Amino acid sequence: MRLLIVGPLEGQLTEATRLAMQGGAKVAHAPSIEIALAALRAGRGADLLLVDVIMDIAGLIAGLDAERIVVPVVACGTESNAAAAVNAIRAGAKEYIPLPPDAELIAAIIAAVARESTDFLFRDPAMARVVKLADQVAPSDASVLITGESGTGKEVMAKHLHARSKRAGKPFISVNCAAIPEALLESELFGHEKGAFTGAIARRIGKFEEASGGTLLLDEISEMDVRLQAKLLRALQERLIDRVGGTKPVPVDIRVIATSNRNLADAVKEGSFREDLLFRLNVVNLKLPPLRERPEDIAALSEFFVEKYVKANGLGRRMLSNEARDLLLRAPWRGNVRELENTLHRAVLLAPSEIIGPDAILMPDGTGLEDAARNSVATQAVRTAQTVAETLVGRTVADVERDLILDTLDHVLGNRTHAANILGISIRTLRNKLNEYADEGISVPPPGERRGNAA
Repeated sequence: MRLLIVGPLEGQLTEATRLAMQGGAKVAHAPSIEIALAALRAGRGADLLLVDVIMDIAGLIAGLDAERIVVPVVACGTESNAAAAVNAIRAGAKEYIPLPPDAELIAAIIAAVARESTDFLFRDPAMARVVKLADQVAPSDASVLITGESGTGKEVMAKHLHARSKRAGKPFISVNCAAIPEALLESELFGHEKGAFTGAIARRIGKFEEASGGTLLLDEISEMDVRLQAKLLRALQERLIDRVGGTKPVPVDIRVIATSNRNLADAVKEGSFREDLLFRLNVVNLKLPPLRERPEDIAALSEFFVEKYVKANGLGRRMLSNEARDLLLRAPWRGNVRELENTLHRAVLLAPSEIIGPDAILMPDGTGLEDAARNSVATQAVRTAQTVAETLVGRTVADVERDLILDTLDHVLGNRTHAANILGISIRTLRNKLNEYADEGISVPPPGERRGNAA
């Protein structure tokens, strides 16, 4: 991680710097708030600001807000500065570290904000296939489009790619295209010159330049205005950018990873996304399966989150009951991993004993997860019945059988054995049917793919 220390670098603050460097942080120093803001504007980014409590922390945070620079601030000072510590927290500092520094405390703070924590937990074969492909393409500089529902772990996957790339020692910069107002996103990405618009009080280096040499993640790229997409396309094609108000192009050396929870092909048809940009971004597509299709991940992540929040809240031993585990596996998880994590954090706090039973696993509105799972199954059953009734009329048995076989094969990513088990037929019968379809010129998914992916 990149640590910027703000304040007079002497005495105990020097010792904090030494401990941070021992913990693996890359440390820079700014003796004043003005110099710190200038360094951040110039693209010398930071993942954490460690600020002497005697500095004007409220002014620093106001300056960060004015420049739209998002970086956590941690204050530090001697224990005698109690009032200053309180004021720093009120001003917006995330934490306060007393000096002289404690090595374990410094390490804990760094670990809490480090961007390099890219390892993630997976056990399910569906996710393992995606990770295998990610590891295969990670060393290249090819653009990657990561798709999947909200909460499936797209940003985590992007960090995984960066950590296993040739650029791992360089910056990983993330921009959420949906969170930044349209009028400001161009400046955020490409930077601006002093006086380019009202409020541009100094040159600002954009995320493209800040990420130069490393990886730029464009999160939720489907939300980017179509006019700005043209400028992004040029940057990807020519590796040149134009700052807002600038007079000459600036070369950049980056790898771009983009994410979307929308179908960009549909967005192209609607006219809200450029087809040429989609081709440029979608050199490799990593589609993350929803959590409900990764039962082994649900089990592994559940145990992980219980342990995590037991430690975070200083509680005694907690463990899931067998009934609770079964309930978690049956739930719809529309919010995917994010929803699972929040649900288990709540369960750890609500469990009356060390055994977390179904009663402790509640949705945010207080509804029991069992009711949510039951309602989801019932709703899906009704929808399925309606769909079947609408689609079967006027069709032959052979047509229905063919669609059932091929849809099942799509569902299991071409796994013949798994499909035969689901269909209740022998593997030999399945293969004979597939050979018939292939002879008729019908697309049959190869192992590891769906029909739409085979190309």
